[in-house]
Amino acid sequence: MQSLLLLVDRVSTWVGQVFAWLIVVLTLLISWEVFSRYVLNSPHDWALDVQIMCYGTLFMTAGAYTLAKNGHVRGDVLYGFFRPRTQASLDLLLYLVFFLPGIVALTWAGWTFASESAAIRENTFSATPLPVYPFKFVIPVAGFMLLLQGLVEIARCIQCIRTGEWPSREQDVEEVDVDKLKAMVHVKDADIEALDRFVTPGGSK
Repeated sequence: MQSLLLLVDRVSTWVGQVFAWLIVVLTLLISWEVFSRYVLNSPHDWALDVQIMCYGTLFMTAGAYTLAKNGHVRGDVLYGFFRPRTQASLDLLLYLVFFLPGIVALTWAGWTFASESAAIRENTFSATPLPVYPFKFVIPVAGFMLLLQGLVEIARCIQCIRTGEWPSREQDVEEVDVDKLKAMVHVKDADIEALDRFVTPGGSK
């Protein structure tokens, strides 16, 4: 079971990492359009549509990746103090009541939305029309990926309720661990306090 959960984690991670390159595409596209508009005086009417489609794709495909990394925003003022079993029970309830119905509806409606768009070969309304229906298929695909990752998280909740410990998940980019960072660069708390007194006259009380 654990190997299956980690496999879904890896798929979500791979999809998120691949589509994360759209950030580079967006940066280059916006930079070129600004240069074309204000320096060459030759703006492109299709540029905004492409930017919106790139950003929408990036946003949608990041959902499963973020869930796999347990990175979605939650009100954890009290959550962090709960025991793992309590956390898992609360998560399981929220997944069943809110997550599953919402994501199933998103995937179902997204497929209908994209199919209708493909049926009429929908284009943008700019002077240079672009096909928009391929982009709309990102909605049900991203919804399915998020649903699949959500089922994995539900399985993790059930495992944690049974064992009292959260099962492991696929590792990727981690936030900075201040204590590890200080150990790596051989910085002590006393050094930081001395620097603080130097920067702030009178020092901290």
